[in-house]
Amino acid sequence: MANWIRVGAVSEVPPGGCRVFEAAGHQVAVFHVEGGYHAIDNTCIHRGGPLGEGTLDGKIVTCPWHFWQYDVTTGKTTFSEEMGVRNYPLEVRGEEIFLDVS
Repeated sequence: MANWIRVGAVSEVPPGGCRVFEAAGHQVAVFHVEGGYHAIDNTCIHRGGPLGEGTLDGKIVTCPWHFWQYDVTTGKTTFSEEMGVRNYPLEVRGEEIFLDVS
């Protein structure tokens, strides 16, 4: 069963940008790319770097610590479809962003 929680407003995540929110005890990076919003865990699986502080190029975020790259629309690394961070289902309801944290 879905567990939708409000994390913030769309105005807090500019086009081509990111904002990190707390969601049910998790740091979640919400990106505004390709005309939509996408949410992934904020912690790089390599050494725990903060993905929300990384460089964003299109839909690819580069971890600022050791340069691992992730597709923010899927959470997968750019070098393996088998590796990645959690990708959260996200809904925009009016001007609010909700994540399914179940």
